[in-house]
Amino acid sequence: MNIAQQVARMLLRIKAVTLSPKTPYKFVSGMYSPIYTDNRLLMGYPLKRKEITGFMANLMKEKGLAPEIIAGTSTAGIPPAAWLAELLELPMIYVRGNTKDHGKGRQVEGVMKKGAKVLLIEDLITTGKSSLAAIDAIRAEGGQVNTCLAFLDYGFKEAKEKYQGKKVTLYTLTSFEELVNTAVEMGLLQENEKEVVLGWQKDPWAWTAKFKPEQVRSVDYS
Repeated sequence: MNIAQQVARMLLRIKAVTLSPKTPYKFVSGMYSPIYTDNRLLMGYPLKRKEITGFMANLMKEKGLAPEIIAGTSTAGIPPAAWLAELLELPMIYVRGNTKDHGKGRQVEGVMKKGAKVLLIEDLITTGKSSLAAIDAIRAEGGQVNTCLAFLDYGFKEAKEKYQGKKVTLYTLTSFEELVNTAVEMGLLQENEKEVVLGWQKDPWAWTAKFKPEQVRSVDYS
């Protein structure tokens, strides 16, 4: 079993990722989705978070990544960034969603020298909006950040194009397709539901239009 399969199985087992193609979830954007991800649940599983931190470190070694600072996005990217920074004995910073409206008015919190090489950690990539905003903030403070490492990427074409436009390389521990295939293997998703879920990835808004509001459950996707 490779790392992508192990990570997918881990996230599904602790229900950090759940799949519900018949009664999808509604996100703040209004989009309906057959998948809901809350990787913050990993905080409650010490052994699993240690394991996934090891996977991140191994991926960094494999890709030749040698940052001077580990950065986390607020809020879900902060815990894994802290775990990784602790393991590698590197400094850590985190990026707020917005600049503070009090105190020193900072958005990037922590110590970062200008020109420092930074690796951004994110738990999940959907449209790429939050992680790329964090990268912009780090760059504005003088940090060099051209790489993001995430647990999972939904594989939207929109996000891929945004990352390319910002000249940022994205690495992930597992993929949307791997997650779906693993869910079928674990009996959490029926074979005939697989194509329905994969169809959402190709065109989520067209997929959304097929459902009536009463068929959908709202979730906090912050």
